[in-house]
Amino acid sequence: MPDLLVKLYDLPSSAAAVEKLLGDGVQIRRAIGPEKHAIVEWAGKKFSRSWASECDVALSARPATCFVAVKDKQIAGFACYDATLKGFFGPIGVDETIQKKGLGKALLIRTLEAMKDAGYGYAAIGWAGPVEFFKKAVGATVIEGSEPGVYKNLIK
Repeated sequence: MPDLLVKLYDLPSSAAAVEKLLGDGVQIRRAIGPEKHAIVEWAGKKFSRSWASECDVALSARPATCFVAVKDKQIAGFACYDATLKGFFGPIGVDETIQKKGLGKALLIRTLEAMKDAGYGYAAIGWAGPVEFFKKAVGATVIEGSEPGVYKNLIK
């Protein structure tokens, strides 16, 4: 899977997507310390140990570089940045029971907005699985020759 590049100075606004989710009872916000173990455990159970590790790193930063989607006090999804390397977006995960409702796109854009606010001009999306999703949602472009990138010697 290739790495992607996103221009943070040319993002669509998250406002409309977030507002729609609020109407459905979903809130997207920066995660806080007391939620760390719940989010890390959820990411590990729903996705992978590697993603749980990245959530742990993002939730240990100050301020946390992990955003969480919550519905009825339950985790519906998450997105992180600066978890693998500075300037890297990801991982992002949405509960499979509510995928295809705009939550992933809203989490993506809201988290990328936080990166822009932190002073980044660009974001790399490492080892991007759903390339077409990222292209369509935020105009991401493939970084040629980026496979397997920084994950080449990953310990599993």
